Amino acid sequence: MNGETEPNTLDYSVVKSYWKKADPSIMGPYMMDGFGFPDSAGRFRFRAESIIVQQLIRNAKIDTNGAVLDLGSGVGYWAEFFALKFNKVIAVEASTPLYKSMVRRCSSYDNFTPIHGNVLSFEPKGQFSLIFLGGLLMYLNEEDVVALLRKLKSFLSPGGIILCRESTVRNGTITRDGDYQAVYRSVPTYLGLFNGCDLAVVQTCLNVPYILMQMGCELIRKWKENVPGNLQMVPVVGHLAYWGLRLGNPWITRIPSAMGIDFPELTNHFFLIRSGFQPHSSDKTGPVSR
Repeated sequence: MNGETEPNTLDYSVVKSYWKKADPSIMGPYMMDGFGFPDSAGRFRFRAESIIVQQLIRNAKIDTNGAVLDLGSGVGYWAEFFALKFNKVIAVEASTPLYKSMVRRCSSYDNFTPIHGNVLSFEPKGQFSLIFLGGLLMYLNEEDVVALLRKLKSFLSPGGIILCRESTVRNGTITRDGDYQAVYRSVPTYLGLFNGCDLAVVQTCLNVPYILMQMGCELIRKWKENVPGNLQMVPVVGHLAYWGLRLGNPWITRIPSAMGIDFPELTNHFFLIRSGFQPHSSDKTGPVSR
């Protein structure tokens, strides 16, 4: 992956600068801008991911009468999802444009409380049935991942869970530098971090909707690298790629592994975590909707 080194340390000022200018749409936080996809691609991915989250919550038998803490809540799609299902939602977002978009989306819900602030310095109050980290840990250095998780586990109510959704790589850790910085960790690396915080990963689940859309992103990126600019026609090619992936879903995501090809480079996983020791299960496919 271009602009990446291994290992490295994130510069939080650069991370903050990037998200300060982020497009407050469902495509921006999903890193799906610039590939010619229609906005419906972001909505499709969210709906498909929400089915996975709903199943994980159901399997974990979470008390929906409790509260949810949504950290790094972006434009508020997940905060809205939880507000429709839980008694109370507190959503924390540092990026001003994303925070404003979240407030517009969720302000009509009486059980929703927005917080404009840094997740590392935010001090929760009370206990939570669910703490959701929807792509947050990849923007934190390892020591801050550990510190945050150790703090959060004390705010879990009995039977409560931490649910993480993180972009991953197949082996080791890769840190992306430049104007957009992130840390891509492997599943074993995340499991080691969680276990080191005395957190038990009850279940890992491959995020198949992410895989589907990431295949399109990486294909369009290769197209843009190899085709002259005046011939790229990215909006047209992007739309064709998206609908081709949708029509081929879900079997198209199984082709690379069946052929022994590591594609796409980036993957994504849900981690369902509880405090203390719990038996672990791994779902390598995960549900996905069409």
